[in-house]
Amino acid sequence: MKASEFDKKFDAGKNILSHLDLARARRPQREQQRVNVDFPKWMLHSLDNEADRLGVPRQSVIKIWIAERLDQKHIQ
Repeated sequence: MKASEFDKKFDAGKNILSHLDLARARRPQREQQRVNVDFPKWMLHSLDNEADRLGVPRQSVIKIWIAERLDQKHIQ
C-alpha cells in the first residue's frame, strides 16, 4: 500500500491496524531501561502514602514526579 493511500484511510477514520506490523513498532526516545535507586525509609513511606492516595503504584508516582521536574527544567 502506498503511503498516500494509508494516509487517506487514516484521515477518513478507517481501521488501519491490519496494515501495521505492531510486533516491530517502536516509540523513539521511549525505550525502557531498568535502574536501581536507594531511598531512605521516610521517603518510601511518603511515596507509598501518595501512591495510595492516588490509587496508583509507587513507581507511577516516581515517574510522574521526575517527568514533571524534567519538564520544568526544559521550560526554563
